[in-house]
Amino acid sequence: MAALSQPGLTPERYLEIERAAPHKSEYYDGTMYAMPGVSWDHALITSNLVRRLGNALDGTGCSAVSRDMRVRVSIRGLYAYPDVIVVGDEPGFADAHVDMLVNPRLIIEVLSPSTEAYDRGFKFQQYRKLESLQEFALASQTEPRLEVFRRQPGPHWLLTEFAGLEPACRFESLDVSIPLAEIYRRVALTGETAPPLR
Repeated sequence: MAALSQPGLTPERYLEIERAAPHKSEYYDGTMYAMPGVSWDHALITSNLVRRLGNALDGTGCSAVSRDMRVRVSIRGLYAYPDVIVVGDEPGFADAHVDMLVNPRLIIEVLSPSTEAYDRGFKFQQYRKLESLQEFALASQTEPRLEVFRRQPGPHWLLTEFAGLEPACRFESLDVSIPLAEIYRRVALTGETAPPLR
């Protein structure tokens, strides 16, 4: 991601600029970073996840939202726009603007060639600092595959991988399973396309 500011920008100034800007930017340690655009498949996977999770969570008190909602990891740390966020019960906001979550239970990032290393490495490292976060998932956009990392006692996270169109991806923190065929519905995959739902 391209830096949009010189280092030294305060979080307060970032939020002032960001709330008036036509395009979204993330922030870390004094610098703003422009968010790259996404592919059609990336957008479809995100939309499918939010819709399926939202339907599955109806009546539970949990809510699923897309990448329009900002998450603050810490006051001086990372401010990011995850692809999919699920909060349990009541959403917690950083301030009265009600545009910055501080208590996600699940975060999902859809992998792109330009951001995969960042999502797998630095971003996951930062997200782990969120005490509310119980699961973090990475969704491929070239094959039907999700990697779900679940918080364990101590500083440990357990990886479970779901691959192919037959299995359902299990989110233990939500007590929800979503078939990969639904997550990848209408997505052009490498040699394999998820069938339309009947």
